[in-house]
Amino acid sequence: MLELKNISYEVSDENDNKEILKNISLSIDERFVAITGPNGGGKSTLAKLIAGIIKPTTGKIFLDGKDITDMSITERAQNGISFAFQQPVRFKGITVKDLITYAVGHPISTTEACSYLSEVGLCAKDYINRELNASLSGGEAKRIEIAMTMARGTALSIFDEPEAGIDLWSFQSLIKVFEMMHEKAGGSIIIISHQERILNIADKIIVLANGELVNMGGKDEILPSLLTDGPGCSVLMDKMKEVRNG
Repeated sequence: MLELKNISYEVSDENDNKEILKNISLSIDERFVAITGPNGGGKSTLAKLIAGIIKPTTGKIFLDGKDITDMSITERAQNGISFAFQQPVRFKGITVKDLITYAVGHPISTTEACSYLSEVGLCAKDYINRELNASLSGGEAKRIEIAMTMARGTALSIFDEPEAGIDLWSFQSLIKVFEMMHEKAGGSIIIISHQERILNIADKIIVLANGELVNMGGKDEILPSLLTDGPGCSVLMDKMKEVRNG
């Protein structure tokens, strides 16, 4: 279980402090949890705090009862947290097979590495020996990162807008990957998204707006309010309509 207690995050902005997150308290132990809300509401910041990329200004973070607030991103990875960026990081000189092998944590065969690529809709023979550099499109890099996260098999996986750049790969395929990850590793998958089809698979939806937790609960309770006039969500509604129509 992941627990956040009174989490706030501030940054310095022209000799003043700007509060990005304000006193967030929540717990996550469901299978699929979606974090949504208007742009600039604090969703990606919250994900980075959980992953250890940044540290909270105040508050505590616990994973299965262990205080991980001051742990580095490496220490959190060792304790079972994976993070997939909205814009995947590129590594010149590292091949796709290298990345998947590092994710698994021990030497694997080319066939095993290729199986992860196949799960995310990539033809393994075309990608297994390619470098993770600018020659990959955004969608290709995104799917390779999803394959890497799947290969890690951690108890808590965080995806920042995983639907970005997968126009040639169906949402249903993405959802099947999430379901497969949960079957293999258990634990929780946290997904940051505006996409209604992704919100629709969530066991819990967390809504952030203006750095505050404005709503949280089951899909059947929260999703209808997002599609009407839920608190702080008029901008989100416009974004969801844009995504749906685009």
